Amino acid sequence: MILLLFVFVLAIFLGFELISKVPSQLHTPLMSGSNAISGISIVGALIALGTEHQTVTTVLGLIAVIGAMINVVGGYLVTDRMLGMFKKKDEMKK
Repeated sequence: MILLLFVFVLAIFLGFELISKVPSQLHTPLMSGSNAISGISIVGALIALGTEHQTVTTVLGLIAVIGAMINVVGGYLVTDRMLGMFKKKDEMKK
């Protein structure tokens, strides 16, 4: 259990450091790639959530599912907004 908690905390810190080092011009193109990774995270989080051996495991799995879903939905919204910037004004009125 301690090892799983250590990996969880380490993933938080590494993810924050990685994202903070990316220039703002690259955030939107990288969002599509992160959606695929978040999809894999959702599957892993659902497996952790379904084990139900301990309450802590269930809570951490639920937090992981919620966090990954927020990331996926936000990624698709940002990507849709980015693609909307490339549409012609005539297409946007339809």
